Amino acid sequence: MSLTDKGADESAVTLDPPGTGRATALVLLVSSHFLLNMDSAIIEVALPTIKEQLGFSVSSLSWVANSYILTFGGFLLLGGRLGDVLGSRRVFAGGLVGFALTSLLGGLASSPEVMILARGAQGFAAAVVSPTALSLLVGLFPDRPGNGESATRPWARWVQLPRSAARRGISWAGC
Repeated sequence: MSLTDKGADESAVTLDPPGTGRATALVLLVSSHFLLNMDSAIIEVALPTIKEQLGFSVSSLSWVANSYILTFGGFLLLGGRLGDVLGSRRVFAGGLVGFALTSLLGGLASSPEVMILARGAQGFAAAVVSPTALSLLVGLFPDRPGNGESATRPWARWVQLPRSAARRGISWAGC
């Protein structure tokens, strides 16, 4: 697989011959989508423990989830634009690193303020990963007449993941 990043005036994705490394790329893209969706389910299950261990008040506890959701939704367009300008592959990789680091920060949080800040930063990282992953998926599996293969299976994997991630997130979080 060779995804090359180029500026906004050129194609953002070029492909090697069909089949070379695309399965690995698909696994990575779908796994990132799964992770982002599972994170929301896990945090809902963990809220009582977070409240107890970090001393959140009942009224401020909702900000653990809301800070993630607001920054995620608010920065989706910016994440997509960053991918267009800087290259989807590069921005996707940076977003995954950012998501991992902010997850670590949230896991090590010792106060409500740090937890809310970490969740907000995690939402921003997710807002960068999500549109760039989608852009890479479109580039890797175009569904064009005459290209010899269909994009149905990769897209089916992409679409079925949110439901599965929510179920897994709840069960893996201990419920």
